[in-house]
Amino acid sequence: MRLLTLPFLLILTTILGQNKKTFKVRTIAFYNVENLFDIQNDSLIFDDERTPKGNYQWTYERYHQKINNITRVLAEIGKETTTSAPDVIGLCEVENLEVVEDLVGHENLRQQGYGIIHFDSPDERGIDVALLFKKEAFLPTSFKSHRLLLFNEDGYRNYTRDQLVVGGFLDDEKLYFIVNHWPSRSGGESRSKPNRIKAAQLNKRIIDSLQKLDYTAKIISMGDLNDDPIDDSLHRVLKTKGKLKGLDSLSLFNPMERLHKKGMGSLAYRDRWNLFDQFVLTPNLVIDEDDTYSFWKAGIFAPAYLKNSDGKYKGYPYRAFVGTTYQGGYSDHFPVYLFLIKEVE
Repeated sequence: MRLLTLPFLLILTTILGQNKKTFKVRTIAFYNVENLFDIQNDSLIFDDERTPKGNYQWTYERYHQKINNITRVLAEIGKETTTSAPDVIGLCEVENLEVVEDLVGHENLRQQGYGIIHFDSPDERGIDVALLFKKEAFLPTSFKSHRLLLFNEDGYRNYTRDQLVVGGFLDDEKLYFIVNHWPSRSGGESRSKPNRIKAAQLNKRIIDSLQKLDYTAKIISMGDLNDDPIDDSLHRVLKTKGKLKGLDSLSLFNPMERLHKKGMGSLAYRDRWNLFDQFVLTPNLVIDEDDTYSFWKAGIFAPAYLKNSDGKYKGYPYRAFVGTTYQGGYSDHFPVYLFLIKEVE
């Protein structure tokens, strides 16, 4: 197959018969940007360490470097195929609206014309999720933040991130996006598992409610799920499948499962790769229809500059900090992306 790229268009030429088809392509991306805090001390959250006087000595210079680094990455996701930055981007671990505005206002992204949808979550560290969208590509018509209620063994509230739901039109097609950052594995995978099960149950209720309002609703749920594609939160609660075979109206398609089975990951911990950053799609997005958007392929964006080049952690994501030692890198996660395409005349 030969691939030629034009702005938002792909010309695919098949070997058999040299049949040419032209497709419009849109890129959807997700990135855990790892602790994107401003340098101000907010008395309502636990951000003291992420200030100039905190343990991380989080100065304006370091903050500005982080903004520059992250915007460089966002601008390049999928660009090799589409010649442009992603059309829709889900983010997590952003402290507030102001840091997101600094991202879209940076010279690396300014010309893309991104809009922002963000709500403050009750997370005790003050980290939120957000959605960026190119105004020329996506028109949001609804948005809501859904609270995840968790309680510890003593009955006290465990404050965590909301799940952000945004509906709108990608070009002329109705589409819903859900941006997630599920509870971490702090305290161990088994001990923390019930929290992610509850996060998956909330995600399932959101998807079910959207489909109840419109059984044809096309939905992409994305985020850092802190679970792999084969874990119970995905397989048992969301009923995800990694193959098109056997996919039915009650199940969801997870294109990241195939990558996980190949040993690929978006983050590494103790010599093990995990693929916590995922996309989950309703089946009607993987049906090959010529005149509507459908799933083409998904991937992990991991160019050389996002990886440690040597040492014990060679090949791991190049982070801004290792412990409290400043490295000047990017994030402890690689971003992920998928392409939606539809045939055009």
